[in-house]
Amino acid sequence: MVTSVPRLVIAAPSSGSGKTTVATGLMAALTARGLAVSPHKVGPDYIDPGYHALATGRVGRNLDAYLCGPELVGPLFAHGARGCDIAVVEGVMGLYDGAAGEGELASTAQVAKLLRAPVVLVVDASSQSRSVAALVHGFASFDPEVRIGGVILNKVGSDRHEALLREALDSVGVPVLGVLRRAAPVETPSRHLGLVPVAERGALAVEAVAAMAAQVAGGCDLAALVALARSAGPLAGAGWDAGEALVSSPPPPLPFPSPGALPPDSRSALDGPRPQAPDGLVDAGRPVRVAVAGGAAFTFSYPEHAELLTAAGAEVVVFDPLRDEELPEGTAGLVVGGGFPEVYASELSANEGLRKSVAELALSGAPVAAECAGLLYLCRDLDGLPMCGVLDASARMSERLTLGYRDAVAVSDSTLAGAGTRMRGHEFHRTVVEPDAGSAPAWGMRAPERRVEGFVERGVHASYLHTHWASEPGVARRFVERCRTS
Repeated sequence: MVTSVPRLVIAAPSSGSGKTTVATGLMAALTARGLAVSPHKVGPDYIDPGYHALATGRVGRNLDAYLCGPELVGPLFAHGARGCDIAVVEGVMGLYDGAAGEGELASTAQVAKLLRAPVVLVVDASSQSRSVAALVHGFASFDPEVRIGGVILNKVGSDRHEALLREALDSVGVPVLGVLRRAAPVETPSRHLGLVPVAERGALAVEAVAAMAAQVAGGCDLAALVALARSAGPLAGAGWDAGEALVSSPPPPLPFPSPGALPPDSRSALDGPRPQAPDGLVDAGRPVRVAVAGGAAFTFSYPEHAELLTAAGAEVVVFDPLRDEELPEGTAGLVVGGGFPEVYASELSANEGLRKSVAELALSGAPVAAECAGLLYLCRDLDGLPMCGVLDASARMSERLTLGYRDAVAVSDSTLAGAGTRMRGHEFHRTVVEPDAGSAPAWGMRAPERRVEGFVERGVHASYLHTHWASEPGVARRFVERCRTS
């Protein structure tokens, strides 16, 4: 199978250059012209895809070569872009920045090469003129396999400034595809973990995306950008499919004989080979209801998770912990992903009915998977306010930002993974949980530092680590199987 969807990557020399404004504005501007636009984001970011979805009316999807492996970037892209007229991929950080100490891994440049997609470089030109030529030349020549197809100049001060920039770039041979004037920024407020998510802003987010679209439509050559996207080479390989992924994924590993805390003098779980279970898939059987937290407090979720749960035989039902006073009727399993419970701690605490419902489900032994925000919600308290009390742990806000990719291995057998399952994940939070691990930790971190964290208790798996289940589809299969048998 060959994917021929026109596509381009919006990148920049560094963060703060205007990638999100240009990428989101371009998505919205092309959608307004009747094109079906497939939105994508390089890296683990959950927030930008929300703006992309608002701009296009389609689910925003991540392309992360660290979390999922380079081999899944193309299939996941083809899955998201199926049936679309064009795809726009927003990069992460600077074009060549990726996982620390891992070379090009997870960089925008690597993803562009894997997709055989031309790159549009968004340059903050506010404090330069002729030097822009040296900058663009350097980025265009650094890796011959990365094709810089054009430049969009951002924060240009005047007609004279624009003329100087264009004259300088004439010598580089990279066309200018857009010029955005220095102006008041589009209203996209930020806080401790980046932009405020779309789900929290309502009509204001709609207005912000419309303003981005107007900026890009007014300052960029949309026809030239579409022509550039059409120059992308064909991409061989089938699109990712949740059902096929479950069939082809290896069965989850058998539990270690004595799961639990990693002994201080033992590294077997971190360094040893991965044990294997007998062949065989989960019995499709009757659908089981899996409740997934949503709403303004829990906005972080990769769409592939719900797709995998559904393919494994679950009926996925979204509920809002800020509004719903009990879990959906018939809930057999619970998934609480990331988000901002610290912002809504008072409202979450005040919803005593739902907190009690969650605690009762967890105490019954039903499968519960909680990541980051979900971990905080399951704690005894958050910033002194009562939470669900499933875990004998206390959470609080911190001044320290914990951020980065993690190479992890499951230490304890759980409803998500057998001990020994290796997964890559990402941490992104300004909170602290004390203690940081239970008597049966969830994960042992192999890199960048060696430690254990998280909690495995009864059917609960709670951790700070965000993972992408497409990299290990057996996680969803195992979870649904436990929902049937718990």
